Amino acid sequence: MKKHDLTSKNAAELETLLKESRAKVAQMRFDLADKKLKKTSELRETRRLIARILTALKRTA
Repeated sequence: MKKHDLTSKNAAELETLLKESRAKVAQMRFDLADKKLKKTSELRETRRLIARILTALKRTA
């Protein structure tokens, strides 16, 4: 998700996206430990998405 996509969302939408992304990271960590995760780069991308969401939330506040 690009910066423009995040800035066009309101705070409530960003909060739900943040919650979903954090749950996804938690699940991917379990999958990584169980050797089920094939695309390990997806974990890094999701963590970066969380950082972008948090930045966008600070700018809207």
